[in-house]
Amino acid sequence: MSIVFPVSLQMTSDSLRVHTGGFTFTNGYLLSGTGGNIAVDAPEGFADWLERLGVKLEALLLTHWHFDHVVDAARLAREHGCQIYAWGPSTPETRLELHLKQWAGIEYSVENYPVDHCLQGVPAISVAGRDFRLEHVPGHSPDSLVYIEAAAGRVFSGDTLMQEGIGRSDFPDGDGDLLVRGIRKKILTLPEVWAVFSGHGRPTTVGSELESNPYL
Repeated sequence: MSIVFPVSLQMTSDSLRVHTGGFTFTNGYLLSGTGGNIAVDAPEGFADWLERLGVKLEALLLTHWHFDHVVDAARLAREHGCQIYAWGPSTPETRLELHLKQWAGIEYSVENYPVDHCLQGVPAISVAGRDFRLEHVPGHSPDSLVYIEAAAGRVFSGDTLMQEGIGRSDFPDGDGDLLVRGIRKKILTLPEVWAVFSGHGRPTTVGSELESNPYL
């Protein structure tokens, strides 16, 4: 499934599209503009979707290393030659492959992918003509990053903040209190009209979550 979001949620004239893939219905975003194409996360089917669109990526930004967000990352690196930005390298343990097998009996294997730019401790990046501020918001996953594109008034929140929800904290190394504190300090202090594009579900705004998110 793919969607082109209306201008009222994009707040810019560039193209922002989403592919939702896999049994966890994970969102992967495609940002296209004059500077090139950037993806945020790589769920199942994302590489095939880009192939159908005839799109080549300059970069892939990963919000965190859980399996459903990175399953197509290695293929994208191989086929597009794109640079991958992430907190750091992942392992089967941090990708929750072992947890998934023990918890649900599901065998799920993710191909190892390169990380060209490790973002631990990095406050901001410029990619394909776009500037992103980075906020580390652990609690759902220890490496969770939020990408804030201030010029566009939008936030790519991964699995930290979602429409009337937050990320699960019952996975290994999860911490619900830490997650809520990080969201309140680093996301809910942004302008209320800014759009929030999350790893699952529909887009929302900072103001909507301030007003109606029952977890916050």
